[in-house]
Amino acid sequence: MATATSSAKGKTEVEKATPTGDVRNSAWRKTALVVVLRIAVIALCLILWQVMSGPVLPEYAVSKPTDVSHALWDLLGSSTGWIDIKATAIEILAGFGIGVAIGTVMGLVLGSVPLAGQVLEPLIAAVNGIPKIALAPLFLLFFGIGPMSKITIAAAGVSFVVFYNVYLGLRLRERELVEIVQVMGGRRHHVLSYVTLPTLAAPFFAALKTGGPLAILGVIGGEFIASTEGVGHELFTAATNLDAPTEFAGLIVLVAMTLILNGVLSALDTLALKRLGLGDRRSRRKTVRAGGAPRESAVRG
Repeated sequence: MATATSSAKGKTEVEKATPTGDVRNSAWRKTALVVVLRIAVIALCLILWQVMSGPVLPEYAVSKPTDVSHALWDLLGSSTGWIDIKATAIEILAGFGIGVAIGTVMGLVLGSVPLAGQVLEPLIAAVNGIPKIALAPLFLLFFGIGPMSKITIAAAGVSFVVFYNVYLGLRLRERELVEIVQVMGGRRHHVLSYVTLPTLAAPFFAALKTGGPLAILGVIGGEFIASTEGVGHELFTAATNLDAPTEFAGLIVLVAMTLILNGVLSALDTLALKRLGLGDRRSRRKTVRAGGAPRESAVRG
C-alpha cells in the first residue's frame, strides 16, 4: 500500500511539473520565433529599399541603406553629432521628468479633492485640446531658442497624459477597500500603501510609456522651429539641403533613443510591480494564457 501510494504521488508530481516545463519551452520557442521574424522583416525591408531606390523610387528622396549607413557612421563619428545627440537627450529627459512630476501632483490633488476636480478638470481638458506644437512659438517667446523652450514643450505634452491617468485612477479606486482598511484601524499611509499605490501602478506606468514618445515629439518639434543644436536641428538642416542620407541617419538615432527610453520604463514598470506584489499576478496570467486550461490530473493532484 505504501509503495502504491508513493508511486501515485510520484506520478502526480510528474504530471504537475510537466505542464510548467512545456509552457516554459513553448514560451522560449515563441519568443525566439518572434525575434527571428522581426529580423527577417527588417532585412527584407532593407533589401527592397536598396533594390527599389533609383529604378522605382527617387533616390534623392529615399536614398539607399548603404548611403544611410555611411551618413550614420559620419554622424556618430563626429563631435558635432554627439553634441546634438547630447543636447536632445538632456532636453527629453528634463522635459519628461518635469512633465511626470507636474502631472502626478495635479492628478493626486484633483483626484483627492473632488470639488477641485469638478472645478478644474473641464478647464484642463480645454487647454489639453490645444496641440502642444502650436504652443511652441509662445514658449519660444518666453524662454528663447535655448533648451528651456524645448523642455517646456515636452513637459506640457507629458504632464497632461500623466495627469489624466492618475486622476482617473484615483476616481476609479474602490471605496469599499478604503473603508475596509479604515475599519481595521488603518491610517492614511496604510490606505496609500495597500489601496492607492496598487490601484495607480498600472495606469501610471502606462502614462509613462505614452509620455516618452510625446516628450521626444515635443523636443524635436521645438528644435525644428528654432534651435542652434540638437537632432531636430540636424534633421531640419538635412531636409533644407535635400540630404536624404543624413535625414534617415537622424531618424535612426531618434528610433534608438525611443527604444532605450521605452526599455528603461518597461524595466521600471516590472520592478515597481514586483515591489508592490503585482508582478506575480501578471506572470500567472501569462502562464495561464500560454498553457491554456490546467490538466485534469494536475487539478485532482
